[in-house]
Amino acid sequence: MARNQPHSLAVGGLAALATGLGIGRFVYTPILPGMMADLGLTGGQAGLIASANFIGYLAGALAAALPVRGSRRLILAACLVASCLTTLGMAGLSDVWSMMAIRFIAGFASAGVLVFASGLVLERSAARGDGRAPGIYFSGVGVGIAMSALLVLLVEGAGLGWRMEWLITGLVSVLLAGMAVAKIDEEPLERVAREIAKPRFSGGILPLVLAYGLFGLGYVVTATFLVAIIRAEPELWAIEPYTWFIVGVSAAFSVTFWLKVAARQGTLVAFAAACVIEAVGVGASVAVATEAGMLTAAVLLGGTFMGITALGLVAARERSGGNPQRLLAVMTVAFSVGQIVGPSAAGYLHDATGDFTLASYGAAAALVLAAIFALLARGMSHRAGGV
Repeated sequence: MARNQPHSLAVGGLAALATGLGIGRFVYTPILPGMMADLGLTGGQAGLIASANFIGYLAGALAAALPVRGSRRLILAACLVASCLTTLGMAGLSDVWSMMAIRFIAGFASAGVLVFASGLVLERSAARGDGRAPGIYFSGVGVGIAMSALLVLLVEGAGLGWRMEWLITGLVSVLLAGMAVAKIDEEPLERVAREIAKPRFSGGILPLVLAYGLFGLGYVVTATFLVAIIRAEPELWAIEPYTWFIVGVSAAFSVTFWLKVAARQGTLVAFAAACVIEAVGVGASVAVATEAGMLTAAVLLGGTFMGITALGLVAARERSGGNPQRLLAVMTVAFSVGQIVGPSAAGYLHDATGDFTLASYGAAAALVLAAIFALLARGMSHRAGGV
């Protein structure tokens, strides 16, 4: 059977992340400019819709932190179905409040996908000795971003409008969700009703959680508004169709690279380095308003944000005592709090100042702070005799 083939579990996880995050979360970014133009949305309204998604993400992460008394695979499947339905549902909406509601549900589903897929794929792949699985698995977000960027480009080129962009990417997410459910194994019976242990906030756990939350704040401004930033500058319009695709391709290939860096230098050293590099990209998105500057920003954002996501969750799993679900959920909660603050603040700063410069510089500063907390977590872990 397919699920017994090498890396089949990781490929299923890839499809899950492509569905719930690569499309379910991030397709909002390339579709947003068309929505803003057609519906007359302000930057603040666009930010509110994005923040509703992240509030849902927070709620989903909190729910995922509860003890599981059922099949995690079944819960993952339900989250994937919800992600597909909410992506499809955006095609029929026009008012801000309805969009906020459906994006809230989408965010809830995305958090469930990340937490339960990560728990299933990472721990089961580790038990099987599949060292390549994390790189394959976490590339799913980049694959979903690149795939949806191409679909949006094709639909826009055909003049079919932003509603059809939501519809077509939603249909593709249905296919990916089916692949995910088919390839991710059932849980062993002895794990079904387990009680998830509480994480111990020692050995660098607290600064790690803070670093992950600051990363969520730091990456999200550019990840949400990059295409809108480009569309605001007429001299950059030529690269708009390709920039988000470049982010996705860079993300798909970045995870394996950063995991190799982590194997040589340590997980949290790699985390800190990636945060600093991403800060440069976030700053470049507003400081160097040229085609070369924007493409550099796209590569640096795509080349780091999924790597940092993977490194943070891997670091949490290393410190979880072999029972990662609760700590993965705590990390996701911290990340989502940063995500909630970022888009709304950036949207209103845009409306007040006329651009995303101030918001982007603030995001870059948050990433530098994340790097500092990651190194602090590493020092505390070493003193405690941990990894």
